[in-house]
Amino acid sequence: MSGLLNALLHATNYRNPFLRTLVPSIGLAFGLQAAAALPSILGQTERFYDLSGSLTYISCTALSLYLPTLRARLAASTSATAPAWPSLLASLTSKGGVSAWNWRQVVLSAAVTIWATRLGSFLFARITADEGKDSRFNGIRESAPKFLGAFLAQATWVSLCLMPVLAINSIPATTLAVLPLVTLTDILGVLLYVGGITFEATADSQKNKWVKEKKEKKHNEEFLTRGLWSKSRHPNYFGEATLWTGIATTAAGVMLSSVGQAGMGFSGSAVARVGALGMAAVSPAFVTFLLLKVSGVPMSENKYDKRYGDRKDYQEWKKNTPMFIPKL
Repeated sequence: MSGLLNALLHATNYRNPFLRTLVPSIGLAFGLQAAAALPSILGQTERFYDLSGSLTYISCTALSLYLPTLRARLAASTSATAPAWPSLLASLTSKGGVSAWNWRQVVLSAAVTIWATRLGSFLFARITADEGKDSRFNGIRESAPKFLGAFLAQATWVSLCLMPVLAINSIPATTLAVLPLVTLTDILGVLLYVGGITFEATADSQKNKWVKEKKEKKHNEEFLTRGLWSKSRHPNYFGEATLWTGIATTAAGVMLSSVGQAGMGFSGSAVARVGALGMAAVSPAFVTFLLLKVSGVPMSENKYDKRYGDRKDYQEWKKNTPMFIPKL
């Protein structure tokens, strides 16, 4: 097993630091999704689709953090001076140096892990309560090529959304130590993330409670218009787009700096900086595109329009409640 790992790390040991992290991480994303697709296709079940996506996020993030140490330890396997594993405590109490990550690498990686754990467990509990069925997969689960395509699409989603985190984790912590301890983009990004994940979690909790109370016949409402759902028709999706914008903002502040450019192996030219900005922006842009144009808002709106489109109270709610960005 160690021989195979050594061979894979050697094959992806590019001169460019960013590629050294990007290629193995994306390879892991597609490998894990292919592995999850096989039993799902055979069993024609989508029960583990969202859960596998969350585990892929966590695994790829962890790999990107530990790749430099893995490479160094494998290179030193024949000697007694293998480098120590990075210390989380040292990472949070210093800018980042020997045997430590930069705090931004820890915080952004933790942000992804917290989001993926919360959303994955929430969606798994929901689909389990719905007896393993998700209406998104009607007409898909019975077709092996379409079902495989859904898993490969999820691997692409993971790869694009993680781009700014992979970029930050590709920079040596000793290089990032040159940056100021905290910058304006750090503060803004963290605040956006905290606000976004709080908004998303609160919206999900409110809907979960509403569904539970409906099953217990504590109300006879057909659709939720209370709480955050009175401020936006899709507050959970707004929260998700916001939190990824926060991650990208913190990452972009580093990626556009001279330190970040050098650490990723970029030239620091105007073209390279535009490219770095694009790699940071692709994360929230892709998430927002999916939510607004593909699998989020359109599917929900169409489903509810078919059910309640002829009801006056539903039309009033749609008219007075923004689709995405909440009203104050």
